[in-house]
Amino acid sequence: MNALCLAATSFMQPELPVAASDDDVVRAAVGGDRKAFEQLYRKHSDRVYGAILRLAAFDHARAEDLTQEAFIRAWQKLDGFRFESAFGTWVYRLAVNVALMSIRARNADPVSIVDDEHLPDIADLDNPVRAVERDELEKAIAALPPRARAVLILYDVEGWKHEEIAIELGMAVGSSKAQLHRARGLLRRALGDKP
Repeated sequence: MNALCLAATSFMQPELPVAASDDDVVRAAVGGDRKAFEQLYRKHSDRVYGAILRLAAFDHARAEDLTQEAFIRAWQKLDGFRFESAFGTWVYRLAVNVALMSIRARNADPVSIVDDEHLPDIADLDNPVRAVERDELEKAIAALPPRARAVLILYDVEGWKHEEIAIELGMAVGSSKAQLHRARGLLRRALGDKP
């Protein structure tokens, strides 16, 4: 289908109701409605970006690229969405997998030190002490080795089980637990706590 046909098809498609469920919007997108997919993107991109940003060691450019890649893959695989889970869960899992594949591909890369311009703007004006603590924590997490950082974020932040992490990262469950223990120890040391 050429671009003119796509534009005409998109123009002729009825607007989705404002309160349409994700399932309805997904069905419209599977039918070729690009505006429906754009609606899904707008609704779910912030959560996806947040998870990827943490996995990408707060590298905004990399997180943006991986988020875009995740939604491109979601568009390509949308006709395979089986409605067995919520679309948000499906696209989130797909996006985390995109980030994890990137981590695996860069596993040999040295861990870079993150400077202030690469950290998200999270200043808490009501409590500047909390903002400083959060800034230190995010810097410490960003400095973790990639696999340890991924396990820590997936387990402690995202709530995954070790079995899920092991499958996604291609490691044994015991290795996932060891990486988590290692990451927590490195964080304690980086933040000045005694073991």
